[in-house]
Amino acid sequence: MPVAPGRHARKSFIATEAPVEPAQVGVRGSLNRMGIRTGPSRKEQALRDDINLVSQHWAGPRTVAIANPKGSANKTPTTVCLSAIFARYGGGPVLAWDNNETRGTAAWRTGKGNHDATVLDLLPKTQDLLAVGAQAAELARYVHHQPADKFDVLWSDQSTEGEHEVTGEEVDAVHEVAAKYYRLVFMDSGNSERASNWRAMIRHAHSLVVPCTNVEDTAEAGARMLEALAQRDEHSADLARNAVAIISQRTPGNDPLMRRIVRDFAPLVRTVVTIPHDPALYSGVIRFDALRPATQRAWLAAGAAVAEGL
Repeated sequence: MPVAPGRHARKSFIATEAPVEPAQVGVRGSLNRMGIRTGPSRKEQALRDDINLVSQHWAGPRTVAIANPKGSANKTPTTVCLSAIFARYGGGPVLAWDNNETRGTAAWRTGKGNHDATVLDLLPKTQDLLAVGAQAAELARYVHHQPADKFDVLWSDQSTEGEHEVTGEEVDAVHEVAAKYYRLVFMDSGNSERASNWRAMIRHAHSLVVPCTNVEDTAEAGARMLEALAQRDEHSADLARNAVAIISQRTPGNDPLMRRIVRDFAPLVRTVVTIPHDPALYSGVIRFDALRPATQRAWLAAGAAVAEGL
């Protein structure tokens, strides 16, 4: 209704901004528990901001490609930790999909369900799962749920027998199922940028994460991949331009090479995030709660950087 002449539009009596919650941690948190109201420090506010970013939901499913053509670039730990961050804080179904041509390591670094199913078992059932009467619980036959970290894992083929490698068309079919049942899909990848399943992953991706370590060849491989994507097509170039580089320190101690890789990667991507050395990332099944507090905080910052691009 138009405002009558000479009268002002009424301002709502309802406050539009939520009040700032008092500090919960550190000295300020202690003061609040004593009854002395104190706001959060910059550090605590930054933590809250990152949690808010990874907790949001988007209007439609989102797919994040985790890619670096060099082996041992930390692709699988990156996929696992980002999946855990978004599942723990954001709720809702999150899938970590090992899109390796064969024998990807997600099956070795995550918990196993009560079956041995892989993507090859899911493929013949894609149309059934897309049918009107299909139910989300049916996916439990094909994915491996992580009870503590709240996400599901779809293994790549683990058999040494046969010659089947997942094609781009098969990735399209599985992705249609994943997009129906999951709000977020993180796709781990193999090392061949020419592989049809790798290129299909890029077609479906809304965001690109480039994992590297403080080893020169992982950084060089990631940089060359970004250069190739920038020249391929408009969608690939946009992914490269807005990519997040996550540089993990594989060896402990003060490493000048780590600083150089971070510095030189900065102009190539939207954001660079660093992950400190943590032995729990490099041996056995990855459990988020087993990581050091500083490592957990770094992965939360990495998740927030990814969320900003979604």
